[in-house]
Parts: sequence; C-alpha cells; structure tokens
Amino acid sequence: MSKPLKPADYLKKILTARVYDVAVESALEPARNLSRRLHNKVLLKREDQQAVFSFKLRGAYNKMAQLTPEQLARGVICASAGNHAQGVAMSAHKLGARAVIVMPVTTPQLKVDAVKALGGEVLLHGESYSDAFVHATALEKAQGLTFVHPFDDPDVIAGQGTIAMEILRQHQGPLHAVFVAIGGGGLVSGVANYIKAVRPEIKVIGVQMNDSDAMAQSVAARKRVTLSDVGLFSDGTAVKLVGKETFRIARDLVDEFMTVDTDAVCAAIKDVFVDTRSIVEPAGALAVAAIKQYVALHKTRGETYAAILCGANMNFDRLRFVAERAEVGEEREALFAVSIPEERGSFRRFCELIGNLPGGPRNVTEFNYRISDAAQAHVFVGLTTHGKGESAKIAASFGRHGFQALDLTHDDLAKEHIRHMVGGRSALAQNERLLRFVFPERPGALMKFLWHMRPGWNITLFHYRNQGADYGRILVGLQVPVTDNKAFKVFLDTLGYPHVEETDNPVYRLFLQA
Repeated sequence: MSKPLKPADYLKKILTARVYDVAVESALEPARNLSRRLHNKVLLKREDQQAVFSFKLRGAYNKMAQLTPEQLARGVICASAGNHAQGVAMSAHKLGARAVIVMPVTTPQLKVDAVKALGGEVLLHGESYSDAFVHATALEKAQGLTFVHPFDDPDVIAGQGTIAMEILRQHQGPLHAVFVAIGGGGLVSGVANYIKAVRPEIKVIGVQMNDSDAMAQSVAARKRVTLSDVGLFSDGTAVKLVGKETFRIARDLVDEFMTVDTDAVCAAIKDVFVDTRSIVEPAGALAVAAIKQYVALHKTRGETYAAILCGANMNFDRLRFVAERAEVGEEREALFAVSIPEERGSFRRFCELIGNLPGGPRNVTEFNYRISDAAQAHVFVGLTTHGKGESAKIAASFGRHGFQALDLTHDDLAKEHIRHMVGGRSALAQNERLLRFVFPERPGALMKFLWHMRPGWNITLFHYRNQGADYGRILVGLQVPVTDNKAFKVFLDTLGYPHVEETDNPVYRLFLQA
C-alpha cells in the first residue's frame, strides 16, 4: 500500500462497499432490562443474526467483490479457525469462486463442517492460526490464489465499516459511545473511520480481553506489540499481533481502550440472553461487558451507548462454563471457604446464620464438604448476593459469629478447579452411608433436612450445586449407627424427598470410601 488512506478515503470506500449481496442490515435493538439496570440506554447491533452468525462476511465479500474476473477464476485463500473462514466460503459461493480455507488441526469439527457446508475446501494444517497463516501464504503463491486477510486490508475494513453506517442511520438521536470488540482490529478500524468522518463527537471505545490486549498494548507502546501468548476463551479476538493498517487507524481514531475479564464476559452473555433470548459467543459479548464497566467507572446516567454483538458462533459445550461463571462475573454469587467447628449442631448453626445475614436471607448456590479433620470442618460455600462488593461484608459477618471465612469470589483457582475437587477418601468417615437426594429449590428445604436429623447422625460429606432447575440434586454422607436403621427409615419417609442410596455404588468405593 503506497499512501495511507485518510478517513475521507475510507468514508467513500464504506459508502460504496458491496456487502448487501450476502449481508443484511442487522437490527439495532434496545436492551430494555440492561438499560433499566444501568440507568442508561443500551442499544444492541445484532451482527449475530447474519447468515454466518458474524459480521465477518461483510469485509470478506467486499474484498472479493473488488477482484477481477481473472482473480476470481483462480480462486481465493484465507487462514482462519472461525468466523472469517465462513465469511470467505459464503462469499466465494456467491461469486462462483473457489475458496481454499486453511484451518489449524485444533479447529472444532463444528466449524470445519460449517465451512465445508458453504462450499469451502478445508485444509487442516498446524497447531495454531500462525501455522495456518504461513501455510496459506505459501499456497497463495504456489497456486496463484488471492489471499483474503481477516482484518488488515482496506477493502475488508471498509466492509466492516458499513456496520457504523447502519448504526447512525438507524439511530439519529444522541449517541455517546459505540463499543467495539477488537481482535486484529478490522471491525474497530471500519467503525472508527465512519463515525469520526460523520459524527466525530461520538466516542469509539475498543474492547479487548485482559489476556488478549494486543491493540491496547500496541497503542500504549506506539508500535505493534506481539503477545507471547493469548487467552482462548474469547477465541474470536485471540490475536497475538494486530495489523499494520488497523494499528495505524486505531492509534489515530479510537478514543479509548478497555479490557474486560472472563467473568465479566460470561455475565454479559447472560445479560444479552435475558434481553434477546439469543446466545452470543464471548467475542460478541465484549462490548456489553465494557458498557457495564464504563457505567460503573464513570457513574453515568441518561446516556446512550451502542454495543456491536459481533458474533454468535458459540460451542454448545462451553455453555456450562459460561453459566457457572456468569453469576460470579455479575457478583450475584459470592464464594467462601468457611471453617466450622467439628462438633454436634455446628453445621445447622452455620445454615441458620446464612438465613440471618445482613441484607436479608440468601440462597445457598453451592455447598461442598468432606470430613477431613477431627477438630474443624472446611466447607466450600456459594451464596447469592444483592449486588457488587458484598462478599467481604459476608465474610466479616461469618467471622463475627465464630466461623472463620476466606473470600474466594475473585480467586480463579477456586472458581475453575477447587470447587470441583472438594472430597476424596477420609479415614474419619467410617460406617458411612451415601445417599442421593432431590430437594425442592425453595427456602427452608435444607433446614427441613437438618431439623429432622437426629443429633447423633454425623454428616461426613455434602455436595450441592444449584443448576438453575426447580429442584436440587444433593449428595450426602451420613454416619448412622446400625441400631438407628429403623429411625433412619422413618426420617427418610418423614422428609419425603426422593432419594437413592449409593453406599454400594462402585464409583463411591473407588473415589470416596476409605
């Protein structure tokens, strides 16, 4: 590229971009619930509703539509593990061109199948995008193909810029800021060029994951910075090195850069779902997470913000993780390690305290315990909260009542691993009986269980996690003297909760029984 393009040049390219042969003008919808909570108007640009569930086909098609008939006849090639691959494949199908898509061997089969279904020729090569990119550039030269870059190309950037054109046409009232996810920088470059040419008073705020912030670091260093590693949770923005052209544009036109963490993104995915009943991918929720962070930081009220929901190619298997971390990300759930005296009635006293904590009663979202010490019980407990910043106050309240508590709400080791590992064999769990219960998810269900138990029956294991259903599944280990078998049966009948005894289950014998 000989001479850098100016915003006026990009404005012309965006206004004349050819994207609507394959893309639709996506809706700009108010997020009513989120707006009400934040006391600001939040608008969602629904790029997740494009044919390939991502904005990427705009830039890919605009680039390919500019090619000569001879170039199209030879075909195109790209390297991608995700949304760009689908955009190129769909664009090639529309233009009647051959499309070779080089993808890392680690690409999920779901995405490989999606590209093949659109007519792309998939070549699996290398362990990473970088490996695939090197192989694609070699094939480009060897076969005379045209490389379609995912972000560092003026025609690709112009195609993505049509999103900003639509936003300003769809909402002509006050607009204080547009929040844009950044990977390589193609989307934010297109959006910034258009907005700064037409409505320069509107802020353009770029958003990155805190473990994949190559653009923010590059702008701060005034040169492109290559990250040694990137987090893969938001795979759509996991780029180690931003483009030359996108860096130049972002450095000059983007007003501010923000980073968000995994928990905040999971909470934002839930926020989008509550307002739209749609599930976006992590990259698609970055802008919403940043708006929430921006409002909390600047204490704004009555302003209007737009968030670009840039993609919805979410692996179904990832939803379990997202749902688990969403509550912590919003700080609707607090996690603690609590030490309880290993003495009769202390567990019940602890549960009664939970029901009488400052700020009103709280639901238990998780409870993990395995007997391991004759003097003290260490339990992992999750509680609902009424807002941010409550976990420290709850921990202090536990301490005042004689239960030493460690606040784990912001501890990644606890959230990712330890919560699933509480348990194991215990020499103190002799003559243990293991039972699986189905509890109704309503206040008092656990206390009913504890009140009906005989004081001499010792709880040696307890595992519960709220799964969002109207019932809870609970695993309990109990030391019940043989002489109390008849009384224990009466207890189970009186309780009335469906249950299965698992004492003879071989899995229990292998992993939990001493």
